[in-house]
Amino acid sequence: MNPILSEPSLRGISRNFLFVSVIIITGAALFGGAGVLLNHAFLLKVHPYLFFTGFGNLAILLLNRYLTSAIYPELRIDPGRQRQFMVIVLVSVVLVAVSEATDLPLLKVAAGILLMAVVVLPLYEIFTTLSVSKIWKEVSVRYYIFDVVFLLNANLGLFALGLKEAFPSNGIIPFFVTRSAYFLGSSFPLSISVMGFLYTYAWRRSEKRELAAKLFSLWFYIFVGGVLFFLVVILMGNYLGMMLISHLLMFGVMALLVTFTVFLKNHFRNHFAHPALAFLLSGLAFLLATSAFGILNIYFGQGIHFGSYPPIRGDKMWIYHAHTHSALMGWITLSFIGMMYIVLPAIQREGSLELLYSGDPLEQLLDQETMNRAFVQLSVLLLSGLVVIISFISGDNLALGLAGLFYAAGVLYLVRNLFHDPVFDADDNS
Repeated sequence: MNPILSEPSLRGISRNFLFVSVIIITGAALFGGAGVLLNHAFLLKVHPYLFFTGFGNLAILLLNRYLTSAIYPELRIDPGRQRQFMVIVLVSVVLVAVSEATDLPLLKVAAGILLMAVVVLPLYEIFTTLSVSKIWKEVSVRYYIFDVVFLLNANLGLFALGLKEAFPSNGIIPFFVTRSAYFLGSSFPLSISVMGFLYTYAWRRSEKRELAAKLFSLWFYIFVGGVLFFLVVILMGNYLGMMLISHLLMFGVMALLVTFTVFLKNHFRNHFAHPALAFLLSGLAFLLATSAFGILNIYFGQGIHFGSYPPIRGDKMWIYHAHTHSALMGWITLSFIGMMYIVLPAIQREGSLELLYSGDPLEQLLDQETMNRAFVQLSVLLLSGLVVIISFISGDNLALGLAGLFYAAGVLYLVRNLFHDPVFDADDNS
């Protein structure tokens, strides 16, 4: 069955999400790799917009909503509305791409307005359905709902960026509204979503879940509060504050990586080698690299006014690129692929969120051959991602471009691997 033509059922729309989101990530990587090889300015400019405007919104509006509704079923899923969200996000992606191609920034303004309007709807539904006390009761729900709040702010940033580019001499839009700031702001909701997922489907079900709840509750305040305060000290140009917060966040990431590695060791010993967990572990490893490159970026960016381009000394731009691509290609993409390998098969098996709510989505839902191919896919993505990072350091554009193309092929393989699994052959009429 063509995934785009699927009926608007929960199974159908989740398949649509898989297909469209993978195509967007693949397109972003393909444009990036081809842009380097062809030295094509448009491809290089537009590829991060494709990722954040497209996948960034789809991941929070659809996948993140499945995770929230699995905990609080009263937040019902409307597949028809989710399909409308998907169409609006795709229209926004086209508007931003055309804006970059034709130098018409007002199209970016229109995309920002569309995306803000889309995000306001689920936010309104959340806060009129759940009380604040109920939201705060579940640690993971705090993460999932702050994702949506941060996404609204990111789309506001796209709107403001379009206005600033359309009227550069107006002076109304603040100096810190830049492309880099928009990309940075768009990465926060994705990061927070993965953090909530790690707690929900790993430590929350462990024997030490009470301790895990306390630690993840503390990490929520450190991570979310640290990110917000980090933005403040960046705008203030406070070098010491930036260094202190970035190191605090890195130590937290190290703790997450070590404890998740221990969890994986116990899970693989007692159950089976789930590829999704390997993707998530790899994502955390890249998050540690992201943090390290981020600290280096702060060190070599000392004295450079925020909003300047480049945001670091020209001879150290490889640090900036290594930082951003470790986050995009490693932490965010690998983690979300891992989440898809868990969440989407669970929805396909039951035709509902029941398995996510009361069952064990970490059980073996996929065929053994599918899981074996997933490990091969992870190997390709890890190797090509590492080559990208090393190529920034070495300055080898040929290796950089080719690695981007291989990475795109690795991401695209997710569609083939999952759609050919027996669990995805279930009837849509559920």
